[in-house]
Amino acid sequence: MQIRSLISSALIGAVASARSMTPMATIAAARLAGRQTPGKLVLLGRPVIKFGALAMGVGELLGDKMKTAPDRTVFLGLLARVLSAGIAGAALAPRGSERAGAAVAVATAVPLAYLTLAGRKRAMAQIGQTRSGLIEDALIVAAGAAVVALTMRSKQG
Repeated sequence: MQIRSLISSALIGAVASARSMTPMATIAAARLAGRQTPGKLVLLGRPVIKFGALAMGVGELLGDKMKTAPDRTVFLGLLARVLSAGIAGAALAPRGSERAGAAVAVATAVPLAYLTLAGRKRAMAQIGQTRSGLIEDALIVAAGAAVVALTMRSKQG
């Protein structure tokens, strides 16, 4: 296994650092569009989980703008990142390298959560919570969609 084969897992971990539900939501959306993951898909192959991941992804985007939204580095926020990054990192890793993909995604997501939080706080001080959140949403959702689109293949081949 080459390090390059796990780049998608690392990138989806970076996405999870800022939006914990976006990795699973983008994979769920791609699955609905008829795309296949290179690695074994855990949970997201089930319709209830797939639609739940989409709903949670949208909910997170809305909830993040609330004044009462907790920092992404609180225990539950980090736990959500670990789970989402692990599942998505495994799914985007080459078949047989799922554990390594999960580990790389988690190892990327957790430390970057602190860095992305620092950046978001700086942006909030300059342009406010809602605007900084919308900009971060656009960047992170686009990054997640790009990583998933470039990694997943169509079911036909």
